[in-house]
Amino acid sequence: MASAGVPTKDEGDEDTIERARNAGVELLSSDLELVQQCNVIFSVVPPRDAEATAQRIVDASSGGSRKETLYYVDLNAVAPSTCKGIVALFEKARVPVKFIDACILGGPPSLKKTSQDGEEAVWDQPSIPISGPHSLTSLPDGEKLASVLQLRSISEEIGAASGLKMCFASITKGFTALVTQSFTTAHRLGVVDELKLELNQMVPTMLTRAEKSVPGVPPKAYRWVREMEEISKTFHEEGGWDRTVFEGIAGVYKAVAEDGVLGQEKIGKRKRGTSLDDVAALLGEGLEMKKKKTE
Repeated sequence: MASAGVPTKDEGDEDTIERARNAGVELLSSDLELVQQCNVIFSVVPPRDAEATAQRIVDASSGGSRKETLYYVDLNAVAPSTCKGIVALFEKARVPVKFIDACILGGPPSLKKTSQDGEEAVWDQPSIPISGPHSLTSLPDGEKLASVLQLRSISEEIGAASGLKMCFASITKGFTALVTQSFTTAHRLGVVDELKLELNQMVPTMLTRAEKSVPGVPPKAYRWVREMEEISKTFHEEGGWDRTVFEGIAGVYKAVAEDGVLGQEKIGKRKRGTSLDDVAALLGEGLEMKKKKTE
């Protein structure tokens, strides 16, 4: 059975390691051990670390002790050109690695229906499109693994899956950033309740999405800064657009990540910013303090 790569004991923050242990995931002692024991490595790291993570695997694979081909599935939120640059790292080193461009669309798996009366449990799962010339089907149990993860090939071209992620995230996270700006400004103007009233009357689904999406931002904002920059890069390189729109949206997430209260939030250990109103209030206060310091 193919194995998935996990953080090594000497790498990654304590929260990541704790979540891995709670999930029953084995932590390996080094990148070399990871490369030697696994058939498949899934790279899911903050976008800013995508290239450095790939380079670590290149370095660990360069000894030549591994005889079987290693599959490297890059699921990171990066631009197509960044993805192709990662491929070049493996090609330049001439290590026996088959690269799969992939992306995760949607949230983490969640139990939709528990198993009962002999029926299997039903899960809500993210979509995982892949692209490039390789797949996991040639591995023992590779087809089963691909089926469980719902991998779906969309193109033979490296960069297609990464590009799809950029286009998808621009809509979902772009919306969330705009809502964050809007409600923060409405809070400072004293018209939050009126804004909610009008949204609920005219576009209730938009208000529902806003109230659901914004509270999830604080512990992830630091990751999304680079992701928005990668979207900006994609839209400029592939679509011909100016970079400024998503550079500005990156600034929204940077403001959240650098906020004295919201920037301290951790997944699974939430204290503040758990509602749209609280995020707006805290950001409003933080931005006002920042403004006064510069005056």
